Amino acid sequence: MHVNDQRFAIAREWIIKAENDLKNATHTLKMSRGCPTDTVCFHAQQCVEKYLKAFLVFKGIDFPRTHDIEQLVSLLPENIWLRLSIKEQRCLTAYATVTRYPGEYEPIPMDEARQGVKLARRVRKELRDILPKEILSVRRK
Repeated sequence: MHVNDQRFAIAREWIIKAENDLKNATHTLKMSRGCPTDTVCFHAQQCVEKYLKAFLVFKGIDFPRTHDIEQLVSLLPENIWLRLSIKEQRCLTAYATVTRYPGEYEPIPMDEARQGVKLARRVRKELRDILPKEILSVRRK
């Protein structure tokens, strides 16, 4: 397998996982009453993280094992700019590293969970707009 083909295949696998996280977040959000908003936000963060990792793989950029969105964004090439503020990056990271576990924090309000999914959709769209169509055509064998 050619190096580019291998990178495409690995990036495609990251995208499959990212899409599954977005489906989970979206589906869970529909529960409204009793919705586990922490789970919604975790899956929204995972969608963003995995799309970033797919893009980095596609570009041949190594990245550490991390859930830190700010760190992953910092690895993007200089000519790639996402509409993702530092505050949004840190908030997403907290969904995967703080609110994912039991602890002393306020429950996540439903509006914030909706915003988390909206943010994941925005980042997804921005990265899909610059990734090659061959990577995006997700086919399971």
